[in-house]
Amino acid sequence: MTDEANQPAAASRLVRIVGSPWPRLVFLVVLLAGAATLLATQGTPDVATLRDRVAATGPWAPLLYIAGYALGTVLLVPGVLLTAAAGALFGVVGGSVVVLVGATLGAVASFLLGRLLGRPAVERLVGGRLHRLDRFLARRGLIAVIGLRLVPLVPFALLNYGSGVTAVRLRDYALGSAIGMTPGIVAYTAVGGSLTDPTSPQFLAAVAGLAALTLAGAAAARRARRRDSRPVSTAEGTTGSAWRLPPPSPPRSAS
Repeated sequence: MTDEANQPAAASRLVRIVGSPWPRLVFLVVLLAGAATLLATQGTPDVATLRDRVAATGPWAPLLYIAGYALGTVLLVPGVLLTAAAGALFGVVGGSVVVLVGATLGAVASFLLGRLLGRPAVERLVGGRLHRLDRFLARRGLIAVIGLRLVPLVPFALLNYGSGVTAVRLRDYALGSAIGMTPGIVAYTAVGGSLTDPTSPQFLAAVAGLAALTLAGAAAARRARRRDSRPVSTAEGTTGSAWRLPPPSPPRSAS
């Protein structure tokens, strides 16, 4: 009985930790301190020299980067700069693999943490759109996860933690996340890997890819807002857009 009574309190504490800005601030300070230390002791190397030094560490550099990226994902740290930096450190292919593994592990960890916290705690963390996300993922599963990763209509914090208390299976969530995140990851690592030569075809193609993903996301979000502002007929409810989150589910009885 005591253990059951302590579970909500423990979940509340964990929600406060994850939702607090302090863990993210500490994470970023550690990264900046590490970068400043390297610059002070090693100087400012060019990209080729930097990659040679990273390669000389063997598997440790990519493994540490994967672990750090996964931790940052759990702590809700924005991953754009880390993704671009991976392109500079490991190259486009190596950086994409490192980030994809780290991001997928972080997404799975957040999913499992959300399941551990339980629905009431996750609702406090991610807000009031959980019922809509639940129905959307329950209807379309793997395809829904891929779509929401490709076109981020839902913040990743909501998607990672919220999906853990929905009907979607962990296997579908992990696979869908990996597939859906790949285009954006490749584009950002390509930007980071070619940042020293902004006129190169690789850099221009990466920027064009990011612009296309951004425009697609904006268009999908605008379409979703228009549909959500209209009354939904029975026919539209069954044949509507695959990317629109459905209306909230009715409250479930306790029985």
